[in-house]
Amino acid sequence: MQLTISNIFNIVLYQPLVNLLIIFYLYLPGHSLGLAIIAITLLVKILLYPSTQQSLKSQKLLNEIQPLVKDIQKKYKDDQKKQADEMMKLYKEKNFNPFSGFLPLLIQLPLLIALYNMLRTGIGQEHINLLYSFIQRPQEINQMFFGLDLSKPSLIFAVVVGIAQYFQGKTSTPPAAPKSGNDDQMAQFSGIMQKYILYFFPIMTVAILAALPSGLGIYWLTTTLFTIGQNYFVFRKK
Repeated sequence: MQLTISNIFNIVLYQPLVNLLIIFYLYLPGHSLGLAIIAITLLVKILLYPSTQQSLKSQKLLNEIQPLVKDIQKKYKDDQKKQADEMMKLYKEKNFNPFSGFLPLLIQLPLLIALYNMLRTGIGQEHINLLYSFIQRPQEINQMFFGLDLSKPSLIFAVVVGIAQYFQGKTSTPPAAPKSGNDDQMAQFSGIMQKYILYFFPIMTVAILAALPSGLGIYWLTTTLFTIGQNYFVFRKK
C-alpha cells in the first residue's frame, strides 16, 4: 500500500485516538461515551499543556510590551530600517521571540484535527472497524449522556457551549492598558476587533455545533473549560 499523507495521518493519529476512546469507554464506570470523550480530551489537553502554556505566555508578554512597540513605531515611522532594528533590540531585551507563540499551536494542530474528525460524525461501526486486534469490541456504543444523545445535534447544548466560548474569550483577552492621550486610530481599531471577535466566535460556535453531533460539543465544552482555567492563571493571576 502506497503511503500518502492521509494514510500516515490515519495510522499515526486518527486510529490510535479511536482505540484510546474505546478503551476509555470500556473501562470507565457506566460505559459512558460522554465520560470517554471528556477523558480523552483532558488527556490530550494535558499532553499539549507545555506547548499551550508557552504560547499563552508569549501572548501575555507581547501585550505587556505593546506600549513600547507603539512608541517605537511612532518615533521611527519615517525610518523603517531603524524601526526594525529598535524592534529587534526590544525583543532581545525582553527575551521575546515573535514565533514562540505560533510554533506550539502548529504542533498541536494535527492532533486537534484528528480529534475533530473522530467526533464530527458520531461514534459508530466505522470506528469499531478501526480497533486493534487486542482491543475488545463493544457490542454497541451507548450514545446517551445525561439525557443527551451524543450522536445527534442539540441546539440547547450548542448554546451552552457558545456561552462557555464567550467566557473563554473574556479570559483570553489580557487586561487593557490604561488609555492615554497618545492613543491612535490603530489602537481604537484593535479594541473594536477584540470586541467583534469576543462575540463572533461564540455565535459561530453555536452555528457549527447546532448541525453536528453533540459528542463533538462535549469535546468542545471540555476544551473550552480547560482553556478558561489555563487562561486565568496566565493572564489574570498576579
